[in-house]
Amino acid sequence: MKERFAEGMRIKMLQLPLRGFIEYIPGEYAWRSVDAKGYMFVHCLWVVGQSKGKGLATLLLNECVKDARKSGMHGVAMVTSERDWLVKKKFLSKQGFESVDKAPPAFELMVKKFVDDAPPLSFTGNWKTKMSRYGKGLTVFRSDQCPYIENYVKGAKEKAKELGIKYQVVELSSCQDVRDLAPSAYGVFGIVYKGRILSYSNLVKNELSDLRD
Repeated sequence: MKERFAEGMRIKMLQLPLRGFIEYIPGEYAWRSVDAKGYMFVHCLWVVGQSKGKGLATLLLNECVKDARKSGMHGVAMVTSERDWLVKKKFLSKQGFESVDKAPPAFELMVKKFVDDAPPLSFTGNWKTKMSRYGKGLTVFRSDQCPYIENYVKGAKEKAKELGIKYQVVELSSCQDVRDLAPSAYGVFGIVYKGRILSYSNLVKNELSDLRD
């Protein structure tokens, strides 16, 4: 985290007993598979439990927008998905964001531009090419960007061993590794098997039971 703070990452948290936070960083250092230089990029916006439904996600996002304007950025960007836990498109649309790119299986790159002629931004793409580099076994892509990732990796490795499936772990040690190597727009974590992505978040070990080399 010290390295990320040196790159301009900021984390703002709600005061307890409220529960939520936002994490964002200048786009050239974003740990997602995006080309977003010049934009402030939101890694994570999270409000949980009884703190939901009180407008706190909007409050946190507005803090990011305010900082981005002060920093002279072109706007604010974020990856969204209708699957799993990522922020949903509907919420960002209400905050003035628009979709500028899509990636499989269900990702969209959303941006709130401060001026209409701001430079374009996009996903890095080439997903199939990136996946094809690693053969037919199970490949787990991991980074240190999120504290939950270690448990996800452990579960995938244990199940692969049980089933006798060859597996490898690809370490994503920098934001450039994420752009160059990650097989999905989520970037910081992914499980790939036989050239297709199984998950970009937690995959329960039982969900791997039908896999075979």
